[in-house]
Amino acid sequence: MSAVAADVFDHPLEALERALDAERRALLDNDVDALLASTADKLAALRRAEAAQPGLIAADRLEALRQQNQANGVLLSRRRREVGWALRHLGRVESTGVYDSRGQSGARPQARCLGVG
Repeated sequence: MSAVAADVFDHPLEALERALDAERRALLDNDVDALLASTADKLAALRRAEAAQPGLIAADRLEALRQQNQANGVLLSRRRREVGWALRHLGRVESTGVYDSRGQSGARPQARCLGVG
């Protein structure tokens, strides 16, 4: 059972803060399973926060959580760049689409050969 599901009676922002903390730990530990679980917890907490009475949400606390989420996003972007760099240097390409000079998808990505043997 996820942390958010176990704590449905907590304030939505407390559940969100716990999910963001878990997400950061997962990113720092390179723990994919924990990252997926914390993302599900974060989304559940956000849904609860959106459904909460407007007076229950403090703007300053919400801003701190937004900054925490943004910092996690920066860390996630860094991890994605590291993986992309490693894949490129191994001669692999990422599975995302590639666009040509006209902005049309379907252009073939170019793999790089690291050596001839």
